[in-house]
Order: sequence, then C-alpha cells, then structure tokens
Amino acid sequence: AKVHNYSAGPCILPQDVFKEASEAVLNFNGIDLSILEISHRSKDFVAVMEEARSLVKELLNLPSNYEVLFLQGGASLAFLTTAYNYL
Repeated sequence: AKVHNYSAGPCILPQDVFKEASEAVLNFNGIDLSILEISHRSKDFVAVMEEARSLVKELLNLPSNYEVLFLQGGASLAFLTTAYNYL
C-alpha cells in the first residue's frame, strides 16, 4: 500500500505528475536542458508560467482584469505584507 503524508507541506500527487515532473528535470520539452537550467525569460519557461497563470484563473474563476502573481516567501512574506498594508 502507498504511504500518504498528511502533515503540512507537500500534498499527495498522482504518479503521472511525478513522472512528468521528473522528465522535465532531465530534459524539458525535448530541448536537452532541464527546466531547472533554462532561463526564466526563455520562451519555454514563459510558456510554463503563462499556462500556470491561465489555469489558476480558470480554476478560481477570476475575471480577465485580475492578475495572478506567484511569490516565494511563505509565512515570512505573509507577515511582511501584512505589515506593509499598514503603511
């Protein structure tokens, strides 16, 4: 039986997701480079981000005049932005 992690952090993903992600780490879109090696400004990576934005907007049913931002920082960033809202 498969072990499931129910603690905070990573979620349970289907094996197909892991397979596709692992292939992208080795050779993304057949360009002989890892997704970890390509520029965040390259057309291949920009396409990934555009698809991610589009899917988030679709899943959350956001209007077209809304933008989606992907930010890193976790709880530390959340605490900081809360303080910035008071400035």
